[in-house]
Amino acid sequence: MAIGIYSHPLSMTAQRYEEINKALEAAGAGAPEGRLYHVCFGSGDSLQIFDVFDSHESLNRFVESLTPILRKFGVDPGMPVIEPVHNIIVGS
Repeated sequence: MAIGIYSHPLSMTAQRYEEINKALEAAGAGAPEGRLYHVCFGSGDSLQIFDVFDSHESLNRFVESLTPILRKFGVDPGMPVIEPVHNIIVGS
């Protein structure tokens, strides 16, 4: 079952977001297996993240790569909201 993950890290600036993505790419986790969608939104100094993964197992594998990178950049992910996905509608 697909799951949605919403996170609003308090210290996620646009610059940190870009640095974290580069570090994830370098670690081979920039496009993790099982992640269906990734969206980053909000203002440049207070970004929010929404991802959809195909399963908790895929999310957990990604978190193993993500956590040390977040620590390296001093980003506290807070308490992400993780819920089952009820429906996905793909636009044209």
